[in-house]
Amino acid sequence: MMRTPRASDQGYPTGAPRLSIVIVTYNSHDQIDACLSSLSTHPPSMEHEVTVVDNASGDGTVAAVQQGWPDVHVIETGRNLGFAAASNAGMRKTSGEFVLLLNPDTRVTAGAIDALTAHLVATPDAAVVGPRIVDGDGRAEVSFGAMIGPVAELRQKLLVTGSARVPLVRAYVDRITRDSKDVDWVSGACLLVRREDAEAVGLLDERYFMYTEDVDFCASIRARHRRVLFTADAEVVHLRGRSVASAPRPTDMAYRRSQLAFYEKHHPRWAPILRAYLTLRRRLPDKQGVMPHDQGRPSP
Repeated sequence: MMRTPRASDQGYPTGAPRLSIVIVTYNSHDQIDACLSSLSTHPPSMEHEVTVVDNASGDGTVAAVQQGWPDVHVIETGRNLGFAAASNAGMRKTSGEFVLLLNPDTRVTAGAIDALTAHLVATPDAAVVGPRIVDGDGRAEVSFGAMIGPVAELRQKLLVTGSARVPLVRAYVDRITRDSKDVDWVSGACLLVRREDAEAVGLLDERYFMYTEDVDFCASIRARHRRVLFTADAEVVHLRGRSVASAPRPTDMAYRRSQLAFYEKHHPRWAPILRAYLTLRRRLPDKQGVMPHDQGRPSP
């Protein structure tokens, strides 16, 4: 059995936070307490710190965290920076050897974080690991995949929509999430990374407000010949953000902006075709637009 790492391993002093947990919030008052409660109920055995980075919430998120969780460090950005920039702010203000990016609408389960950290400790050439993610009903999400491209993106969408409607597809998604494997990317809803690897690639690319920044981040890490792992040994519950249900148009526009930025960076030959397609469908976003109500991360 894989031994759970301790802070005293590799010369780390007892009491020093070896793991930094960073949670980005935006109007997450109704979600953050349950997330922090799950961390309190199922804490990692590794010495750790928890930091909430708030993107100028207007619903009392900051006050709720400060009053209910005095040991949690809160960073107020002063405006809605988006997921990537806020995550970077959290990473820059923390010190752990490992950084866990965690959505406010997630719930960690017993032993999940220990399983993630143990995988990185036991795999020196791996930089990132993500868990099996399930929804509130226990159904597996597609939380990893191949590098985004026209074919891979279509397959991903078919799996996501099919798993919600077609029992055979749902069974297939459940099956592929039962095996640990090397992957091209794991979801930023729960992503553990070695700090030295995150810093080596310049942290997350802040041109992405939300969506695809996790795929881009993992691509940058793999470009340095570092592995990205998916492990079925850890499970996290993801209740998904409210943005899709409450603001479908702004959410879609945020996704399209990130999608265009991703293709312009990684698939420049396809970018004009994507832009023409979105123009034809009247889904071409403006450069700014109205942002969604939260940084929750439903599957693309």
